[in-house]
Parts: sequence; structure tokens; C-alpha cells
Amino acid sequence: MTSNDFKMGVLASGRGTNLQAIIDAIENGEVDARITLVLSDQPDAPALDRANKHGIESMWLDPKQFSGKMEYDRAVAGKLKEKGVDLVCLAGYMRILGPEFIRTFEGKIINIHPSLLPAFPGLNVQQKAIDYGVKFSGCTVHFVNEEVDAGPIILQAVVPVHESDDAESLAERILVQEHLIYPRAIQLIAENHLRIDNRKVSIKESVPQ
Repeated sequence: MTSNDFKMGVLASGRGTNLQAIIDAIENGEVDARITLVLSDQPDAPALDRANKHGIESMWLDPKQFSGKMEYDRAVAGKLKEKGVDLVCLAGYMRILGPEFIRTFEGKIINIHPSLLPAFPGLNVQQKAIDYGVKFSGCTVHFVNEEVDAGPIILQAVVPVHESDDAESLAERILVQEHLIYPRAIQLIAENHLRIDNRKVSIKESVPQ
């Protein structure tokens, strides 16, 4: 599959630093894919500016213009289907996807979370890790299912928690690892190198051509 064949849609609500990491990996030849749409629920999301700077189609879809969550999810799904995406990447998307959306793209939605799941799902996870007293935290790329931050785990990276850490300093060190493992997970999917057995994800060996 060439970069023109494997198409991604990215959903983002904020800064878009993971989006930027994916864009950089594509432009550097590390990810053999292309982003056909970046969509945000926030009109001023910096992620939209990042997409525009790289000539990637972007759009803001206003949730207030829809009668409810399901209708909004359907509209987002429609935009992604129009672009023929093979994979939906969540990059700081702050809306919980509904069951219908997840079924529409079943097995084709991934997210990155700033903890070593299943520890500390949800929000404010760096502070939770510090308050709990863990010695290691990190980040997780996982498939998205109907439970929050509970889908099968693709890749993880470990980050030590220092005595001097606060939530901000820990988050910044974790973010460095997010930018490394998210593009790597996308490339594994684009190459069809993943095997899922129940909730266990393994990497298939490359087959010599």
C-alpha cells in the first residue's frame, strides 16, 4: 500500500502537537500514509492551523449546530467517509465518541493517552499519577472501543516519575514519547503488521517479498 492508498482522518480539539508529530513523520518518510482531513470541534484549535500550513484539508464542525451528540457524531463520520479514510486518529480530541461512531469505524480508530493504561484513564492523569505515588508513568496508543481509554493496547512507552515532578513537567516528558510512538503505531497499521486476539495486540513478522 502506498502513501496515496492509506488515508487517515485526524480529530483534534487543541494544540495538535501529536498531529504535528504525525505530519512530520509522513513528510520524513517514516509513515507511509497521508492525512486527508483534520477536523476539530473547536473553531480556534491550533491543530487546524498546523494542518493548513502543510496543505492538509481542515475544518471546524460546530457541535452547537446539531441537535445532539449522536447527530454530531454522524456528521463527523460522514465527513470522514467522504474522504475515504482507512484510519481515524484522535489527537487531543476532547469529545467522547458514541457507540454508533465507533461501530461505523470499528477497529479503525486509535487514540493516544498519557498514562500506562489501564492505569489512570480519563482526564488529569499526570496529577493522578503523582498523587498516587507511582514511580513510572508513560503513554499508550490503543484502539478505541465503547469504553473510555479501554481498547486493546498497541504500543506503550515508559517515563520515570521524578521526585521533583509536578503535573506539567511530567506531562511534557510524556509528550516527547507520545510523539515517537503514535507515528510508529500508525505505520504498523498501515503496513498491516498488527494481529488482534481478543484484546491482545501483537506485531506480525514481516513477510519477505
